Amino acid sequence: MTATSARTTAPYADLAATVRGDVIRPGDPGYDEARSVYNAMIDKHPAAIVRCRDVADVIACVRFARQHGAERSPCGAAGTTRPAWGVADDALVIDLSGLRSTTVSPEDHTVRVDAGCTWGDVDHATVAFGMATPSGFLASTGVAGLTLGGGIGYLSRRFGLTVDNLLAADVVLADGTFVNRQRELAQ
Repeated sequence: MTATSARTTAPYADLAATVRGDVIRPGDPGYDEARSVYNAMIDKHPAAIVRCRDVADVIACVRFARQHGAERSPCGAAGTTRPAWGVADDALVIDLSGLRSTTVSPEDHTVRVDAGCTWGDVDHATVAFGMATPSGFLASTGVAGLTLGGGIGYLSRRFGLTVDNLLAADVVLADGTFVNRQRELAQ
């Protein structure tokens, strides 16, 4: 089944009944806004956009897309960091921009960050504890994208790349399986 045929045949109403987040389809109010990216020259038309509210929504979307042969297009933080690959024609966009929780552990000097967070979210949460982490140059940059791309910022010369400071990651695999991968630290 191709992505185009999945666009017309996939039962998105079933997906909407499964997830807590909003499922936005062509013709729905807010569709054009939900599919827009920072580069206005990009004009993609996904089959549906799911604004995930939690990890269960992400898992449901990945499994749904796999079951129905729909192309998946994950999208992290919104705003100026939303690149052109955040949406694709006839795809199911799995929008993570609503997942913006941060949890600081001052004792361990760590912060847990959701996939939709920007560095502004992290800075806001950590500054009260006198903490900082190597991040990008702009507060509107998405944490997940910058980290997975390596992550260079003002603190990189002293503390390494952003990815060097990643201790663990919760990941939803292509088959919908949830895993947590912890980095083994050399002591």
